[in-house]
Amino acid sequence: MQMQRVYKVLGFVVCFTFIFSLLTTVSYARTKEEINASVNAALDRFKKQVKGADEYLKVAKGVLVMPNVTKAGFIVGGQYGQGALNVGGKTVDYYSLAAGSLGWQIGAEQYDMVIIFTTGEALSKFRTSEGWEAGADAEVTLIVSGVDVPVSTLTSQHPVLGFVVDQKGLMAGISVKGAKFTKIKPD
Repeated sequence: MQMQRVYKVLGFVVCFTFIFSLLTTVSYARTKEEINASVNAALDRFKKQVKGADEYLKVAKGVLVMPNVTKAGFIVGGQYGQGALNVGGKTVDYYSLAAGSLGWQIGAEQYDMVIIFTTGEALSKFRTSEGWEAGADAEVTLIVSGVDVPVSTLTSQHPVLGFVVDQKGLMAGISVKGAKFTKIKPD
C-alpha cells in the first residue's frame, strides 16, 4: 500500500516535469529582440480582445506585458514567462514571472498577462523592488475582458490592473496572487 503511494507521487512528478518542460521552451525568450517582438504581439492581442484597451493604455503610468506565460500543473503547478515594462511607450526594463502552487489542479495553458500601473506610486514601488510579488507588494485587480465598467472608474479605484488575454489550454482559472516578478537582463 505504501509503495503504491510512492509510485503515484513519482508518476505525478514525472508527468508534471514532462508537461512543464515541453511548454517552457515555447515561452522562453533569450534576447531583447525576441521579448520585444512577443510583447508587441501581445499588446496587439490586448487591443483586439479588451474593451477600452486604448483608454487603459492612455492613462497607464506603466504597462508590464508578459506574453506567452506558461502554466502547467498536476497537483503541483507552476507558471513562468518573460516580458517587458513599457513606460511612455518605450521599453525600460525586462522581467520574468515565476509562481508555484499546490492543490487540486491538472493541465497546461498559455496566456498573455498585461498589468497596468495607474499611479506613479504603484509603478515606482514595482520598479524599485528586488522581486515584486503580486498580492504581497500590491493587490492586482484582474479585469474580465468584456467588463462594462467605465475605464475612469476602474483606474481611479485600483492602482494596479491585470488583464489575461489570448488564453489557450486546459486549466481553469488564473490567479496573479503569489506571482513574483524579477528584473532580468536578456542578451
